[in-house]
Amino acid sequence: MGEDPGPKSSPKKYKRVLLKLSGEALAGTGRRGIESRALNHICREIKRAFEKGVQVGVVVGAGNIWRGAQDRGEAIDRVTADNMGMLATIINALALQDSLEEIGVPTRVQSAIQVSQLCEPYIRRRAIRHLEKGRVVIFAGGTGNPYFTTDSAAALRATEIEADALLKATKVDGVYTDDPVSNPKARKIPELTFMDAIRRRLRVMDSTALTLCMENALPIVVFNLGVSGNIARAVAGQRVGTLIRE
Repeated sequence: MGEDPGPKSSPKKYKRVLLKLSGEALAGTGRRGIESRALNHICREIKRAFEKGVQVGVVVGAGNIWRGAQDRGEAIDRVTADNMGMLATIINALALQDSLEEIGVPTRVQSAIQVSQLCEPYIRRRAIRHLEKGRVVIFAGGTGNPYFTTDSAAALRATEIEADALLKATKVDGVYTDDPVSNPKARKIPELTFMDAIRRRLRVMDSTALTLCMENALPIVVFNLGVSGNIARAVAGQRVGTLIRE
């Protein structure tokens, strides 16, 4: 079976994007924690996109510190575990902020959970103003509510700040018909619709995030973060990874 070509469309340059990073990306070659080399690579990639004049928001996960579903065991309930995960995203956001500012990128961290000594509270209009003033805004604390993933938080923030696209950085170069690691016959899908992604259960993002993007006509670009320059290529309208759209 060949590649699924999906519907065709012309590339589009974006003015404002929301970048979704997994916490695992910060761990690099390790399983937990923050690896300096991985952190520096991610921040340099964000800077390359930022220098193209694109307004960049970032939502980061917490899997390098706390995986609620796996780590909570029987001693910690779901709500507490999710709250712990949201706190862990603040740690990652502060690491991104410090590393970005070390290389000359102005930033602000806004959190859905109020931690006033460390970062600003999330205020939509203030976030948009920061973006307009040329600052990268890092959104921490998920949605501020348990039972929602950081994928859902990314879709929500992207919609709220009126982003042109949601960029989902992953370890593979797009969406495949199956897991390309375990199934060598899996084929990359260059483009597909939201409904296709939901119906085929392609595990791009959770269904809540996909539905929110679909209802707001917010395209998703799924690409490999490990390839140097991919974020900059995506915001410039070059075809990278997989495009999910209406």
